[in-house]
Amino acid sequence: MTSQKLAQKAIKIVEDKKAKDVVLLNLKKILPIIDYFVICTGDSSLHMKGIAQALEKELEEKGIKQLNRRHFTNDLWILLDFGSLVVHIFSKSGRDFYQLERLWADAEKRV
Repeated sequence: MTSQKLAQKAIKIVEDKKAKDVVLLNLKKILPIIDYFVICTGDSSLHMKGIAQALEKELEEKGIKQLNRRHFTNDLWILLDFGSLVVHIFSKSGRDFYQLERLWADAEKRV
């Protein structure tokens, strides 16, 4: 699966789980090892975990393994690394605090 198709699949999964404010950042021209960030917001820590679990399950069924099996998880931010794709699942306050879209403002953004 290409990194673009992987990103599109991840977006579909998070949207199916009712994630809010889903954004795709294309980092191909900025970073040598990561092609895309998917950034989204969950309503609660349980919602965030549900989104993460759906991503892990559905992508693993497609043969895509998560690289950071330790689950960098807290109530503000869940980070899932799938190699060329990294998914950031934030709480509202976490997203406001870390402002990844601003940090990676040079990336091509698709909402």
